[in-house]
Amino acid sequence: MISEKMKGYVKNSSAIRAMFEEGKKMAAIYGAENVYDFSLGNPNVPAPEEVAEAIRTILDTEDPVLVHGYMNNSGYEDVRGAVAASLNKRFGTAYEAKNILMTVGAAGGMNVFFKTLLNPGDEVVTVSPYFGEYRSYVGNYDGKLIAVPADAVTFQPDAAAIREAITERTRALILNSPNNPTGAVYTRESLVAVAEVLREAEEKYGQPIYLFSDEPYREIAYDGVEIPWMPSLYADTVVGYSYSKSLSLPGERIGYLVIPSEIEGFEDFIGAANTANRILGFVNAPSLMQRAVAKCLDCKTDVAYYDTNRKLLTGHLSATGFTFVKPDGAFYLWIKSPVADEKEFVRKAKEERILIVPGSSFGCAGWVRLAYCVAKETVEGALPGFTRLAEFYGLK
Repeated sequence: MISEKMKGYVKNSSAIRAMFEEGKKMAAIYGAENVYDFSLGNPNVPAPEEVAEAIRTILDTEDPVLVHGYMNNSGYEDVRGAVAASLNKRFGTAYEAKNILMTVGAAGGMNVFFKTLLNPGDEVVTVSPYFGEYRSYVGNYDGKLIAVPADAVTFQPDAAAIREAITERTRALILNSPNNPTGAVYTRESLVAVAEVLREAEEKYGQPIYLFSDEPYREIAYDGVEIPWMPSLYADTVVGYSYSKSLSLPGERIGYLVIPSEIEGFEDFIGAANTANRILGFVNAPSLMQRAVAKCLDCKTDVAYYDTNRKLLTGHLSATGFTFVKPDGAFYLWIKSPVADEKEFVRKAKEERILIVPGSSFGCAGWVRLAYCVAKETVEGALPGFTRLAEFYGLK
């Protein structure tokens, strides 16, 4: 018999993955070109050629015992040093290899963070809508996720609401910008307000409250929008990053944590995080991919590809009467359901062979998420279906 905890996880298994699997079944029936699957944030943009070249060079020139062997649980020293130097160049920081922990993607990094930090019953605050796996990651360590609604119009974090949610059991706050699922980019003004709330709470309760800045979409932003470097605004910040989106490597599971020396209890924290990376079963991040991404730190994301899809969708949905949040970053469109039960809208869209994910999966009913990291042809093929949906619901 499986554990009681796993029974709950299985029962509430990801609606995103379920929709993705449904899409594969539909593609087998109708043909992949006739199914418009916007369910999964799986980049359609191929990895830059520099990634393949880096892998070839490493395999041809480096010692295979080194390339495929164990290293410090935090990752190769030279790789961590290269990541630190890249961040210092971009953000004017002074990180060293000791401040970087290479992880099995952003999800692995977040689990390391919570393993390091949480005791049973501890609370973690986040802003809803949020990536649904946050609840599972916190629950893995018997913590409790406290969801605080974002501003209902801008979908910026509500600092006053976050203040009310923090208690003596609060150990961390998760912020995700650019945001999945809304595409919102949190403004400097919003983040400064949140940082002030956290400093007040630290003083009130006499203990650190760590901010986990979840940033896998940092490189995907439009129209010159600013994405502030959160550790510069709040000292007790740990940054989680992944190359899944920026280098189109979701299946390779490679990312890192930035653990600044300025955080409260740095030496204990970095030591515990290093140990957590091992005892969670990761042992270390994939060795070959560590070395590969270290050679690709200056590669650029093809933001224009995503921007083309963004403009196609927002232009068409606006013209047909849909309400949505204009995405300033990431590759998601957050659309207001034309009926109160967004799952009904999801079912109706499926009749048009359009696959989208209900907002309740992100802790925010009444909305749906559309991932536009797909082929341009998929977007173009779906537009007539969205027109018919608008007509069905009387939006035009």
